[in-house]
Amino acid sequence: MKEIVCVDNNWAIGKSNDLIYHIPDDMKFFRQKTTGNVVVMGLATLKSFPGGRPLKNRINIVLCDDPSFECEGAVIVSSIDELLRETAQYNTDDVYIIGGASVYAQMLPYCDTAYITKVDSESPADKYFPNLDEIEEWELTEESEEYDYNGLKYKFTVYNK
Repeated sequence: MKEIVCVDNNWAIGKSNDLIYHIPDDMKFFRQKTTGNVVVMGLATLKSFPGGRPLKNRINIVLCDDPSFECEGAVIVSSIDELLRETAQYNTDDVYIIGGASVYAQMLPYCDTAYITKVDSESPADKYFPNLDEIEEWELTEESEEYDYNGLKYKFTVYNK
């Protein structure tokens, strides 16, 4: 499985249930990687999408501890064990963890690749991604050139375990 996320210099990812950065090339990269594949998310991430609807052209799996929650177009699971059973039917290379912070942290041990868009900035945040530079088994294996979007400098990176 893979994780895909955009972080700042402090590995911050969100504030008040929204992304910190909205960089068109990062959104395009996200679409390219996840379209036609399986995306795994928490309920808050699902609700942050337009209309609270699942992402099109993907299998959406939502980790939610409310057993009565239903969402057309999404598979709802209530535990990590159930999530692992559900994702076991797919090629692990086709499964992307897309947030939020607690789902990223809980699923990190099951992943072998992380696509991290690193923004050279620091923003107020209340949600963070685990700092892979401080986790021994993770290694930065790829790094793009630096890009600019409205004064924000960013790079696409890949970490592997």
